[in-house]
Amino acid sequence: MSKTQPRVRIGLVGAGFIGKRHIGFLHSQPVFDLVGAADPASGGAAYLAARGVPHFNDYKRMIAELRPDGVIVATPNALHEEVALACIEQKVPVLVEKPIADKLESAIRIATAAEAADVPVLVGHHRRHNPMMRAARAFLQQKRLGRIVSVAALDLRRKPDSYYEAPWRREPGGGPMLINGIHDIDCLRWLCGEIETIYAVTSNATRRFAVEDTAAVTIRFASGAIGNLTLSDAVQAPWAWEIVSGEEPEYPRAAEECYYICGTEGALAIPSLTHWRNERGGGRADPFNRSNLFYVPADPWVEELLHFARVIRREEPPLLDARDGARTLAAVLAVGRSAKTGLPVTVAEMFA
Repeated sequence: MSKTQPRVRIGLVGAGFIGKRHIGFLHSQPVFDLVGAADPASGGAAYLAARGVPHFNDYKRMIAELRPDGVIVATPNALHEEVALACIEQKVPVLVEKPIADKLESAIRIATAAEAADVPVLVGHHRRHNPMMRAARAFLQQKRLGRIVSVAALDLRRKPDSYYEAPWRREPGGGPMLINGIHDIDCLRWLCGEIETIYAVTSNATRRFAVEDTAAVTIRFASGAIGNLTLSDAVQAPWAWEIVSGEEPEYPRAAEECYYICGTEGALAIPSLTHWRNERGGGRADPFNRSNLFYVPADPWVEELLHFARVIRREEPPLLDARDGARTLAAVLAVGRSAKTGLPVTVAEMFA
C-alpha cells in the first residue's frame, strides 16, 4: 500500500482579484497547503490575516524563508517577469497567471531561464483545463469536421467603469485584448492550430483610455483556415465566454455561443458543443443533423491547480509551458502592431 503523498506547499504572490480566487480554490483542495502570500498592499494584508494566511510584504523574503514547493504569480502583468525569474532562480516551479508577461521579450526570458534551469513553468490559461474545451479539442483532432475552413469568435460584454479604477488596466500592458482576448486567442490556437498571420483594427473611441476597448481581428491559421475575433468590453451584449460557458458563477448565464468552428464536413458551436452535420452532403434542400458532445463538467480553475500539483511533483509536463505561453502572447501583441501599422503581421516576425 503506497503512502499518502505530502501536501503541496504553495506560496502566492499577489492578493488582488485573481490572487483571492486562487486562495479560495487552494483552501478547498486538501492536496494543497497555502504556506504564505506576498502582497505589499495593506488591504491584501488584512484579507490574508482574516484567512489565516501568513503575509509578507516582500515575495523574495517569502520564498527564502518558506521554501514553497511551488509559487503562483497573480500580480499585475508588468511584474510577471520579475517574480517568475526570481522563482526560477530559486528552483521553485511557478504558475504564472496569463499573460505570461506584458512584453514578448519578457516572456522569452522567462522561457529561456526555465529551460536552462530545468524548472517547470505553467502559464495560467485556465480554459484549457475546462473539460468542455478538452472535449472540443479531442473532437477536432479526430477530424470530425473534416478540414477546418472558417472560425468565428466573439468576446462582447460590458465591464463596469469601476473595473478600470485600477490604473494598470487603462494603460499599455492592460486593456481587454491582453486581459480577455488573450484567452480567446489561446483557445483558438489550442483548438484550431498555430496562428500564422494577424490583421486587426482597434478603437478606444468609447472609453477613451490609452488601450483599446474594441477590436476586430482577422486570423490566418497555419493550416490555411481563416478566422475572426470581434471583441469589446464597452457594449451591452452577452456573447463572451464568462457569460455563455457557465464557468464563472457570478455572471448570469446566457444560453448563447461564442465560438463557431466550421469545416468541410460539419460545424461545432462552443460552449454548447453542438455538432451540425449534413449527412447528404449539404445540398440546398438537405437538412442538418444536430447532436451534442458529451463531457463531465469540472471547475477549470481547480483542474489547473491540481495539474500544477502534478507538474510540481514532475508527474507530467505543463499543459501550457512558458514557450507556448510566449506564442499566445506574440499573437495578441501582433494585434496591436497590426492596428498601429494598418498592415498584416505574421506571428513569426514578432520573434525577430
